[in-house]
Amino acid sequence: MAGNIATRRGGDDDMVEAHEINVTPFIDVMLVLLIIFMVAAPLATVDVGVDLPASTAEPQQRPEKPVFVSLKPDLSLALGEETVPRAALASALDAATGGKKDERIFLRADKAVSYGDLMAAMNLLRDAGYLKVALVGLDGRAVQP
Repeated sequence: MAGNIATRRGGDDDMVEAHEINVTPFIDVMLVLLIIFMVAAPLATVDVGVDLPASTAEPQQRPEKPVFVSLKPDLSLALGEETVPRAALASALDAATGGKKDERIFLRADKAVSYGDLMAAMNLLRDAGYLKVALVGLDGRAVQP
């Protein structure tokens, strides 16, 4: 409790109690804690810097007649430029590749297509026996998983 040095009117020398709380030490402590947390917060974030090595692999040459399977925004499939029903995709791929299951299939999808639908199309290709699938990016180059 804080005391007041002033005496009462009656002339007593008794100290009068002040009923206010001194918040200055509390504010000082809070400001110090704030500064500590402002300095420590950036140090607590995990920022892993990875310097990836350069690849020395030669880019693979594109086949003369690549087989493109496209997944449209309405989730219909197209082989080349022709729309193909999902059930007939395996037979259409066999006809396009001449039955060669080891030929690379280039899969491209609209950006509105969800990841799950893209994986379903990849599963259709895998079920048809085509395991070499390359994903085609915006610039037309294939990204091979």
